[in-house]
Amino acid sequence: MGDLEIRPAMTEDVPAIVALLADDPLGARRESPDDLTPYLTALERISADPNQRLVVAVREGRVVGTLQLTIVPGLSRRGATRSVIEGVRVHADERGSGLGTRFIEWAIEESRRENCQLVQLTSDSTRTDAHRFYERLGFEATHVGFKLSL
Repeated sequence: MGDLEIRPAMTEDVPAIVALLADDPLGARRESPDDLTPYLTALERISADPNQRLVVAVREGRVVGTLQLTIVPGLSRRGATRSVIEGVRVHADERGSGLGTRFIEWAIEESRRENCQLVQLTSDSTRTDAHRFYERLGFEATHVGFKLSL
């Protein structure tokens, strides 16, 4: 893993990030790699927000993974700050290489640096392999999530 760099995402990374997001049955239905305009706009908003970290993992000049970490100050839990991990994707060629573990460890360490007391994430109910992965890393399935599309 020594040849892996985790760094902030840049405009030129957007096509590779979107390809990663679209490279599974769920993402294939949600993403539109043929029109990068909304993704570029989103990257601008994310980059301007100090509580957001959109990062990529790069190996040998190629984007092989991505994730977004959001820092959320709050009043609950005695004014605790929490972080939310979203959009974790690892290139198919890299799955099983330890990259996912390295990514989550990076997010946890970044959360500690931000004085977060809790790291949370959601995973689609159909992603049973991902659930096992997160549980192996110490995450517990303690809540039921709900969504409302607008």
